[in-house]
Amino acid sequence: MTMFQLYFAYIIISLNAVLVTSRIVGIPVVPFTESNDGAYSIKSLKTVVVDSKYAQSRDEAGETLIPPTLQDFANTFTDDLHSVLGLDIAASVAEEPVPDAIFLTIGDPSKYVGASGAQTSEGYTLSVNSSGIVISGASPLGAWWGTRTVLQQAVLSNGSLSYGEADDAPGWRNRGMMLDAGRHYYPPDFIVDLCSYMSFFKQNIFHLHLSDNLYNNVAIYSRERSLDLYARFRLWSDSEDLAGLNKYKNESYTRDQFEGMQSACASRGVTIIPEIEAPGHSLVIVQWKPELALSTDLSLLNISHPDTIPTMKTIWSTFLGWFHSKTVHIGADEYTGDPNEYNRFVNEMAGYIAQESGKSIRIWGTFPPKPEYTNVYLNVSVQHWEFFEDDPYHDYILNNYSVLNSDDTFYVVNKYSGSYPQVVNVAKTFNGNPATGGIWQPYIFDANVAANNPEKSNALVLGEIGALWNDYGANATVYSEAYYAWKDGIPALADKQWGGDLSEPEFSSAFAALLPSIPAQNLERTIPSTSSTIFAYNSSSRSDKQYFSAIGTWTESAIADESGNGYDASTNCAATAESTLNISSSCSLQTPLSSKGRDYTLSLRILVDSAGADAVIASGADSSLMLTPNLTLFASGNYYRLNSTVPAGAWVDLSIIGRGNQTFASVRETSVGQPLPEVGSMAATEQEFLAVVGINGASFVWAPIAVEAPINHVGGADAGWTGQLAAMSLSSEA
Repeated sequence: MTMFQLYFAYIIISLNAVLVTSRIVGIPVVPFTESNDGAYSIKSLKTVVVDSKYAQSRDEAGETLIPPTLQDFANTFTDDLHSVLGLDIAASVAEEPVPDAIFLTIGDPSKYVGASGAQTSEGYTLSVNSSGIVISGASPLGAWWGTRTVLQQAVLSNGSLSYGEADDAPGWRNRGMMLDAGRHYYPPDFIVDLCSYMSFFKQNIFHLHLSDNLYNNVAIYSRERSLDLYARFRLWSDSEDLAGLNKYKNESYTRDQFEGMQSACASRGVTIIPEIEAPGHSLVIVQWKPELALSTDLSLLNISHPDTIPTMKTIWSTFLGWFHSKTVHIGADEYTGDPNEYNRFVNEMAGYIAQESGKSIRIWGTFPPKPEYTNVYLNVSVQHWEFFEDDPYHDYILNNYSVLNSDDTFYVVNKYSGSYPQVVNVAKTFNGNPATGGIWQPYIFDANVAANNPEKSNALVLGEIGALWNDYGANATVYSEAYYAWKDGIPALADKQWGGDLSEPEFSSAFAALLPSIPAQNLERTIPSTSSTIFAYNSSSRSDKQYFSAIGTWTESAIADESGNGYDASTNCAATAESTLNISSSCSLQTPLSSKGRDYTLSLRILVDSAGADAVIASGADSSLMLTPNLTLFASGNYYRLNSTVPAGAWVDLSIIGRGNQTFASVRETSVGQPLPEVGSMAATEQEFLAVVGINGASFVWAPIAVEAPINHVGGADAGWTGQLAAMSLSSEA
């Protein structure tokens, strides 16, 4: 008898066993029929086997145009098994399962349906017995979601999976988040890391808002001020047709970068949906071509101008070939011009984009259909965000429009808002159903009035996307603060977007256990350490090695890490008579680390002899510590300055403290021979780094800023200062 026959014999036998029909806690929750005769230890696994009949299959029914094969997903899965569970196993291709394997295959796709009863390619069946694990997907993407269940359950169940079977499928097709990258640039690596985080919880859509401007306050702004207001277009093309549209290449995505982002996200089941905003929120286009502005508000396009629609077609024709999604978003939000002109714009763009690329378009709900309008085509999907703009059920769904839920129930404005929260309202996912007081799900647009919501089974509900907006611009936050705004919200929404019903205690317990194990990302910039002291360098703990070759001799020096973690540093700086390091632009202390996120205390004992106007004391991947001449942190393209500096010619203990969502500095004069003070023991006064947030040109708000510790190197090229370093340490306490 073959192993495949043995496996199905087991299934038949298990039908006669005592079964417990239940669900297992995961994020999302998993329906699971558990047998009563044991569990499979994940450490028994020897291999991942891909069914040879389907190894090159792809999910053609999903949103992405670059779907990975089942083999591709298997290879990514084995990487995750190593990073999460420490398993060093490879993926192979075979016709049948073998003992102690995870067998990935494709099953009958018709058995998997969503909330509306429509077939979904994202469903899977997970079967666990004494021989191993079988994941049978409706498609390779469905099988991928099954691998997320295996990883989660191995973490939550101490490395074992109960014998039994799960038939699981998402309730809705669109499940994910939207990030405002128009008013705040985010680097490609950060976008990819967020995709990894989302994917672990089975979200599949990352909507990137790629152009926008700060609010054009027409009540107080002159024309000149409006034309100088922060406005950005985040895609970079060398096309002469678009020369002048984007003036900030260093804060933009090239085609290669955008390609890399899409491919990396798709490799984990997440599709990037791009949005280019027009005819509202279009100041960046007006700054390029002022003649296209609506006279009453320069951030709006005058659709009736003969060059407006051709200009937008030129922009879209340049970038359509970049986008690997079946749907693109043209924005169309908060336009206050003529509704019929607006609808003409949307319909003409829908026709053009479909003709050029075969893609569908999506818009934000702005002008609901009325008998007196020439209305938006029914094949244009609508993304609802606020009831003062539209009533999604009565205005759109009852008129046969497909609607994506982005209601402001889960709307986030980063750092500050007079109206909206700065983190996702996680509590509302547990009690946001106005009909029952129970769990919220994507068909619930109105968390207060049940009559404004369709039935759960309504096929015109596309799903839900939680939005984060950077209304107050790039200097209000550093990159990672977008993650922290979503940290709890992504998994909380993901459970309900899938169709789950986790209670608040279940969610909190599962999330706390899963958070340290999410693969392929380090959004929190954590560093493994055996104690709260991550590294401790003393310049006197130096060992030199001299090397000889035909072209000369050189010396390499190591500074031992006294923490016990083995993060030894290297230096090419000369030692002084007091065994300190002589720091300059021609030498540095280099650590094997790069950046540390919340919480931390970075301590340096330094003496600054001289410093230029923009001296860099220490640098890392996410930030730099500077003297400008004020003590300054540079992060995410912005300077955050204190009203103090480091005295020249004196030894000081300089500490940077990251405490929750705040960052502080303290400076205390000392002597070179004293040991570095214990964390929290310094009597020096702490000063807080703050973001100065402009509020629509009318006022300012001072808000906390959470900057990562710069720990890669001290001194070096472009340091701009000379002096000495005696010691440096990093603690996870603050």
